[in-house]
Amino acid sequence: MTEPTTPNSGFDLNQPTIISLLYLGSFITGVSGLVGIVLAHVWQGENRDNWAASHFTYLIRTFWIGFLASIIASALMFVLIGFLLFPVIAIWVGVRSVLSLLKAQKQEPMPDPQTLLF
Repeated sequence: MTEPTTPNSGFDLNQPTIISLLYLGSFITGVSGLVGIVLAHVWQGENRDNWAASHFTYLIRTFWIGFLASIIASALMFVLIGFLLFPVIAIWVGVRSVLSLLKAQKQEPMPDPQTLLF
């Protein structure tokens, strides 16, 4: 007899989930975000699923916009505005990573991967 199959109710470690976790891990390690962006670019080229393609676009934009915003915030630290921007950038990257993580667990596409907000 065969055992009945049960739906996967656990944690699905798909490619967008891995990248999201690496981005979130970069708040602790600092370097895992770089690994995440490299994997996002590599996996985007070999992508087969439409729902995952929207995540790769969303996560790649999250990294590069966050990186550019961090450079601008660093330049503005001389006038003390940069100190206010760094927490905002961190929250923005964190929220976008968690949103992608949650959608990736359901294997749902990101509604608008080109958006700047959420």
